[in-house]
Amino acid sequence: MPEVLMRQVLVPLAIDPSPPPPGSRPLALSGTAMGSGWSARLMLPGGADADLAPALRAELDLVVAQMSHWEPDSLLSRYNRAPAGSWHDLPSPFFEVIEYALSVRQASGGAYDPAAGALVDLWGFGATKRYDQAGFYAPDAQAINAVLACRRHAQPVLDRAGRRLLQPGGAVLDLSAVAKGHAVDRLALCLERLGIRHYLVEAGGELRGAGVKGDGQPWWVEIEGVPDAAAAADIDAAAAATEQPLLALHGLAVATSGDYRRFYRQHAGSRVSHTLDPRSGRPIANGVASCTVIAPTCMAADALSTALTVLGPRDGLALAERDGIAARFLVRAATADAGLTDITSSAWRALLQ
Repeated sequence: MPEVLMRQVLVPLAIDPSPPPPGSRPLALSGTAMGSGWSARLMLPGGADADLAPALRAELDLVVAQMSHWEPDSLLSRYNRAPAGSWHDLPSPFFEVIEYALSVRQASGGAYDPAAGALVDLWGFGATKRYDQAGFYAPDAQAINAVLACRRHAQPVLDRAGRRLLQPGGAVLDLSAVAKGHAVDRLALCLERLGIRHYLVEAGGELRGAGVKGDGQPWWVEIEGVPDAAAAADIDAAAAATEQPLLALHGLAVATSGDYRRFYRQHAGSRVSHTLDPRSGRPIANGVASCTVIAPTCMAADALSTALTVLGPRDGLALAERDGIAARFLVRAATADAGLTDITSSAWRALLQ
């Protein structure tokens, strides 16, 4: 008799059973921002204003205006062009994000670095001279070493008391691995300020949820798998998709970093992932196909999933165990047809029901 595999279900350890207020009705909103789509599903209290989209878009526009490396007039872009020795006053959202990003850099030993923008540009994943444009060539060792040498002397300095950031000269910020999660958090907090306590918000595949739906069920979401793994291992894609764990997003956020999202192949056929190791200056080659992190905020889930991906299944798992991070690694085998190895932290397994 074939073995029957039970689908994994993850549920937060603390649940508030309070239902939506009487008279609440479901409402769905969506749009585009930050180069991808966003959505919100919520239980709207009776008598509340349903025209929420403008307020939510304003939150996303604020993140773009401050932290986008695509917008030449954003605060981030202006900082990157600023002269050496200049100090830059930071609005609260930018300060919150860069302070957290620098803390993850320290915790991960530099596996995540918000000042790795020059490396991102060098490998063709920035706003200009992209890998998918004519004339692009992957950098050679000399170019990589030059950027690493410059970055060692061009680290931004955060004055926490003055809430300002020093441009030492040549520092290039890229907050793409934390700003999107922060944007999801802003959507959630915007809804809460408007008196909405039961919602699921999403941007670019990263999610945060609170409360329950009208039927009392939590906001169930499926943990992201690796789309190309089924084909490589000759597995039925539909069957493989149903095996991904389900998560009750109740006071939690989730983000996944994956090597299948943005990459290109070199002439030898090797995959060049958009996830770069700031320590070596090169794309990761540690076998991690994806890393999913569950955390109280989406900003944390976003940044930590990137840091753990770069650290790899051994060092990344060690950091997750040390700091109590709920993390799941899907690691590619040495041969493409061997599928994926599923590695989880203790905090992840504690959520399993």
